[in-house]
Amino acid sequence: MGDRVHIKMCWSRALLAGWVLLLVQLQYSQAVPIGIDKTKVKETEEKPEEPPASVDTGLHYDRYLREVIDFLEKDQHFREKLHNTDMEDIKQGKLAQELDFVSHHVRTKLDELKRQEVNRLRTLIKAKQDLEGGNDIAVDHQALLKQFEHLNHMNPHTFEVEDLDRLIKSASNDLENFDKERHEEFKRYEMMKEHDRREHLKTLDEEQRKKEEEHYEEMRKKHADHPKVNHPGSQNQLKEVWEEADGLDPEDFDPKTFFNLHDTNGDGFFDEQELEALFTKELEKIYDPTNEEDDMVEMEEERLRMREHVMNEVDSNKDRLVSLDEFLVATKKKEFLEPDSWETLEQNQAYTDEEMREFEEHLVQQEHDLNQRAVDLQKQREELERQQEQLNAQKVELQQAVEHMERLKSEKVDPPPEVHIEGDSAPEVHAADNQLHPDQEAHLPGHHETPEHHQDTQQEHQEQHNQGNRDLHQQGHPQAHHEEPPNQQEAAQGQHNLS
Repeated sequence: MGDRVHIKMCWSRALLAGWVLLLVQLQYSQAVPIGIDKTKVKETEEKPEEPPASVDTGLHYDRYLREVIDFLEKDQHFREKLHNTDMEDIKQGKLAQELDFVSHHVRTKLDELKRQEVNRLRTLIKAKQDLEGGNDIAVDHQALLKQFEHLNHMNPHTFEVEDLDRLIKSASNDLENFDKERHEEFKRYEMMKEHDRREHLKTLDEEQRKKEEEHYEEMRKKHADHPKVNHPGSQNQLKEVWEEADGLDPEDFDPKTFFNLHDTNGDGFFDEQELEALFTKELEKIYDPTNEEDDMVEMEEERLRMREHVMNEVDSNKDRLVSLDEFLVATKKKEFLEPDSWETLEQNQAYTDEEMREFEEHLVQQEHDLNQRAVDLQKQREELERQQEQLNAQKVELQQAVEHMERLKSEKVDPPPEVHIEGDSAPEVHAADNQLHPDQEAHLPGHHETPEHHQDTQQEHQEQHNQGNRDLHQQGHPQAHHEEPPNQQEAAQGQHNLS
């Protein structure tokens, strides 16, 4: 391959276990199918390389990591240092020191990438805070950023030597644990599968349960009935690939030729994908996607186990790459020539009985918590519905009150009736004290008097009238000679009282 491929491979080695996932042997090369005899394949003219597909490491800072790598590789000085840096210098952080010598354009871009990453982390912190119900609480981003070790949170603006050193160490450590996490996920998968099977058996009657158990045992025996599986990385296993996949005579097996045939990108190393491709023939002995008894998830776990075993046996510098020298040394070991038998997954249960018991207890507790949560939510729902009904009733009452008041406003109120007094037009009012005359007050509407009081008042009035006539007579007033008879006066007085 060209210089660019070689540089990317050096970068892979420099970044220990994890950086291998980010480089050209994972991005630029496609493994040649093992079934092809590469000795008979004609060389073709090289075509321009197409942009590589993005490889996701699975890290939460994967995009930031890959973008930093891409821009550092654009700097000529940094590429040259990668070519001459050994593993010990990488571990001691000497590679990160070379950041001070990269071009200004690259440094500016790295600053921008770091600011974007810090903002992303702050957004994640705020979102988590909101989900936990603390959206009213002030968030101390500076303190919470400490949990992210792949950058220097004390300086959120510029990408410095410490940032590169942190990124290299974090990516290496995190990716070294990647296989361990895959094993744990597979263990949970297997325990859940067994748990579901047991739960299904509980729903069956005795006869159905017996048939189901017999079918399960039949599938297990059928899966275990397969040809012998060679020890991964052994002479027997590689010779089988040499003969069946490469179409060569097993008597002519040559380790160096074999290495060159299966170093598909020609970089001088077996990476993890190239190693796993060597195990395809062995896996096909055990797993067939068309068979009911064969689980493809288990096949990938078996592939991972084989690759890890070979890496542990052959990869002496633990960079997750197998060089030609490491490979040739391994072919001279006793383990290569006389390997032990390989125990497959059906011979090595992924979990213990104790782990299964704890797993099921955890599931029971989860189910209990979910049920309790469902009960609490139902109570909250009922309470909210009750409160809603109360609010609706209050709303109806309020609407009725408003409508009633609107009706009162729209109705016209009649004026109070006037009081008419027959006879004298108005009662006489004394100017001195603005009081009604006693006999006039007696005739006002609503004034009630006893018969005795009425008779006394009438006599008093008659005496006053007679006295007035006498006064007029003495003064020679002509009206004094026309005094009404007593009977007519009483009649007039009675009529007046009635009015």
